Amino acid sequence: MPELRIQHNPLLATWRRVAAIVVKEIRQLARDRMTFGMIVMIPLVQLLLFGYAINTDVRHIPAGLVDLSQSSYSRELIAITEACQTVDFVRVYASAQEAEQAIVRGDVKAVLYLPADLGQRLSVHPAFNRDSGRSNSQTLQPVGQWLVDGGDTVIAASIRSLRQLPLDTLAGRALKDNVPTFEVVQFFNPQQRSVVNIVPGLLAIILTMTMIMFTSAAIVREREQGNMEFLIATPVKPMELMIGKIVPYVLVGLIQVGIILGIGHLLFSVPVRGGLLTLLVAALLFIFASLTLGLVISTIAKTQLQAMQMTVFILMPSILLSGFMFPYEAMPQPAQIISEALPATHFMRMVRGIVLRDALLWDLQRDALWLAAFTLGGLVFAALRFKKRLD
Repeated sequence: MPELRIQHNPLLATWRRVAAIVVKEIRQLARDRMTFGMIVMIPLVQLLLFGYAINTDVRHIPAGLVDLSQSSYSRELIAITEACQTVDFVRVYASAQEAEQAIVRGDVKAVLYLPADLGQRLSVHPAFNRDSGRSNSQTLQPVGQWLVDGGDTVIAASIRSLRQLPLDTLAGRALKDNVPTFEVVQFFNPQQRSVVNIVPGLLAIILTMTMIMFTSAAIVREREQGNMEFLIATPVKPMELMIGKIVPYVLVGLIQVGIILGIGHLLFSVPVRGGLLTLLVAALLFIFASLTLGLVISTIAKTQLQAMQMTVFILMPSILLSGFMFPYEAMPQPAQIISEALPATHFMRMVRGIVLRDALLWDLQRDALWLAAFTLGGLVFAALRFKKRLD
């Protein structure tokens, strides 16, 4: 009988082997719950962030008020200004000097100053003149002033939109001839240069990325390299291990601080108005907090890949919600709550306050205490997680 020959199809065999690898990878991916969760969570979180949290139309800017007029005109102007929903008057100050200090501390982003002679300044304009015989030929003084933190150019632009709108509403029509306006005084950035706001913010983002990345794989790497048994056999305590893991990277973080602010000052003329000691303390608080967050990730992740995925999961909200790209005040309340849980948000306020407004550490004590508490809590949590893995 003639011998039967089975023809071998190389292309079919190749596809079978490829299909076998594909099935194997899908099963392995399904067993890796962390990676599978990231596949769903990363696009979902980014969609929610961009869809709900990111808003360049700034509303409800926290503002202060100095009303020396205490007249019907001032009460109407305040009510009309608040009705625009661009600002919310959250503080009342007795003088312009007190209001300026509030801006330095970061309590408010802007202050509306209404002088004692507000009624007299308005009365020289025909639209507000109750004496029909008065002429409008004389040069008008500004009705009042907006004192603005010019470090954030987006917020400053929103305040500038209020220079005339409340007066138009009060007059009942658009004022075009010899128009009275509010004078806008921008502190810290009168040239309205966006780089002045970006460089200090970039410092927070770069430190977030590098510090968390350095330590997020610290414990996982020991396990994958087979050093875990050695650490268990040594008398090193979990808390001692956590501290020892982060201390070497503190110097790296300080070098990055010097590079970013130094180059920013030399190339972009970004001023550093605050004291270097205050800046050093703030940077150390944030560096320790970021390194601690990386350690927490390292005790949760099972592989270095998972640690990297979780780092990205933290980095994206830090960029979008910390106030680096979009004003904090433009975010809805739920997004602000999430942003308050991020170390980058607190350091963003601190570094901009120190570098741009010469704020003291006492002025920024709330953010400083939050970073210190976060570091302590994170170290305890990471040590407990590591201790459980030794059992």
